[in-house]
Amino acid sequence: MMVRFSIQEILDKINDGVPFEAVAEDYSFTLKVEAYVPYVCAAVHDGHQFRNELWPYCTHSAYERWYEEDPSTKEMVLNHPIVIAGLDSRFEYDLNRPPETAIYKDAWGKPLWKEELPAFMVDESLRKHENFYRVVKALIQKLEGLHNTCLVFDMHSYNWRRWDRVVPVWNLGTANVDGEKYANTIELWCSTLADMTLPNAIDVSAGINDTFQGNGYFLKFITQHFKNTLVLATEISKVYCDEEKQVIFPEVVRGVKEYLEKVIPQVVKVFHEYHGK
Repeated sequence: MMVRFSIQEILDKINDGVPFEAVAEDYSFTLKVEAYVPYVCAAVHDGHQFRNELWPYCTHSAYERWYEEDPSTKEMVLNHPIVIAGLDSRFEYDLNRPPETAIYKDAWGKPLWKEELPAFMVDESLRKHENFYRVVKALIQKLEGLHNTCLVFDMHSYNWRRWDRVVPVWNLGTANVDGEKYANTIELWCSTLADMTLPNAIDVSAGINDTFQGNGYFLKFITQHFKNTLVLATEISKVYCDEEKQVIFPEVVRGVKEYLEKVIPQVVKVFHEYHGK
């Protein structure tokens, strides 16, 4: 059962190795830890919440925000033992950017704010960003301490229709991880994703550094602080929804979810056998 906890209560439970399921007391993110296994699934851009007080300042519609968010990415990994996911929109603050650029000035070629935000609103958003990373750091530290190594599946999505060329259904961004050390895991994950079968006659393909290179702060933060943890920045093109009509295809989301539920533990097993000693 999910319980509302303060950041300190969440940190205490992680430090004590206690399984729990929590929503942060300010409802900015959720964290489920059913068991302290050597891997984490994350969906930092899954959220769509946007604080009431920010609405009058914002130039983007709810649809424009949704279009650039990563809806259903949490759902795709929901059944794994450890799942952390953002609840707030990246338009409030972007968890995949460092604090100094986490609050957008412009978003996809359009100014985000009609006027400068009051300082107290900025501070509130940055406090949420900071607290999320306090928890991430404690969680990975705990898992590395228990298992010597850790694998993080950093789940995202991207709008394939804006590309003027054929793009893969799955893209792995590896520019900021040790490609030599983790070459076998990267190749295994890429080939595993390429073997996925999805409904609606979707032709599944996978590439490495094709559309995105894995430059997100979530990956960089973990990689900087933990030398034995690999973050796999994993992007699915939005074949699981109609980007223009804002319609999710539940049968495709379910297909992804069921496949990942089967193969992620297999990839983790190989990774841990090779790097966990």
